[in-house]
Amino acid sequence: MTGYLVRVFRFGYGCGIRGSIDSPYPYPYPYPDPMSRHLLTIIALLCFTPMVFAETLAPQKILFVGNSITKHGPKADIDWHGNWGMAATSEEKDYVHLVTKALAAKQGAMPEIMIKNVADFERNHVGYDITGKFADAAAFKADLIILCIGENVAALKTPETQAKYQEQVTALLKTLKSNPQAAVIVRSSFWANEAKDTAMRKACEAVGGTFVDISTLSKDEQNYARSERPYKHAGVANHPGDRGMAAIAEAIVKAVK
Repeated sequence: MTGYLVRVFRFGYGCGIRGSIDSPYPYPYPYPDPMSRHLLTIIALLCFTPMVFAETLAPQKILFVGNSITKHGPKADIDWHGNWGMAATSEEKDYVHLVTKALAAKQGAMPEIMIKNVADFERNHVGYDITGKFADAAAFKADLIILCIGENVAALKTPETQAKYQEQVTALLKTLKSNPQAAVIVRSSFWANEAKDTAMRKACEAVGGTFVDISTLSKDEQNYARSERPYKHAGVANHPGDRGMAAIAEAIVKAVK
């Protein structure tokens, strides 16, 4: 069969098919016989379809965009000494590295990652220079973008402020999606907030992304860092601990298609 397939590729077009070896038709025959055409179609599908499928499931460059839950440098005055997602007990236990590890195991290769803290955007999103401040993230050209924000956004008390936040998050996602084929995942706030989460969900839908709702996590006290060890600063203690980080990571990994 292998030899036959090789001959089909070699003689499948033009006048090269020999009736005595490759085709029941007499030589010369100007077109491939029906069986040859079917085999060529099957071979083409086998050769090219898996490549497209693999690219869809195996992101090579992942962009994590978030706030202190994503990454926060050491700050002694608030009793935080890590340089990773607050308040995991170690780098490998924050959601960024748990997601990266899970996807690496799933695809058999370690993806390149970029982590960007955008708490400043959360606090000052109205009029924010998105294009200028996110030029480095856009240049990274990720094929998977994971946006985890909302916790530092001031309360959206009116339809106008909610609409503006939605507009700015949409603009942010469009800027980050410099690779048109990139997949987008937007996670709801760890501290659930209907107005913020609704705005982010709509922004996510506007760019064809997948919205991950983790609103139930904050209802379980065991997901907070304060349930795992004492902290001097209430703000740090209110962040997800190792269990909360693992739950966030699990929800994100499930959303990666």
